[in-house]
Amino acid sequence: MKRIIIIGSPGSGKSTLSIKLKEKLKLPLIHLDKIFWKPNWVMVDFETFDLELQKELIKDEWIIDGNYQRTLQLRLQYADTVIFLDFETEFCINSWKERITKNEVRVDMTADCKEFYDPEFEQYIRDFNKDKRPGIIEALKKYQGNVYTFYTRDEVNQFLETIKDKG
Repeated sequence: MKRIIIIGSPGSGKSTLSIKLKEKLKLPLIHLDKIFWKPNWVMVDFETFDLELQKELIKDEWIIDGNYQRTLQLRLQYADTVIFLDFETEFCINSWKERITKNEVRVDMTADCKEFYDPEFEQYIRDFNKDKRPGIIEALKKYQGNVYTFYTRDEVNQFLETIKDKG
């Protein structure tokens, strides 16, 4: 595991897992949200995002955290491992709502992007398993590398226990 993609619904714990894996494996960590968002929730254009992503993908080692399904096929071409957090919708909604009550900037997010309640984003999470999950499943069927799919936080924690620290 030297090039790892972590995907799943918002609120599934992608960033939390990526940080824990970074600590264990000593791999560079790229949060796609930090590439996509400028301060104060200003989006970069796709061309800029794609160029920055490509700079990361060609490196020898990394963990890339983020769904960004538009670029999934490209990331799969470089990855040797995919971790798919295939969690229930309500779990993800509750996790997201818990996070936004803190009114903080996430460690995986650009500065000045404080969490807030956004009904459109809540709907995106509610629709994720219906709208986005099928495309992920199809992409992973064709993928030739290692795929780990987890359905619960307990499964993720058990997996983490099997990873040996490289420190």
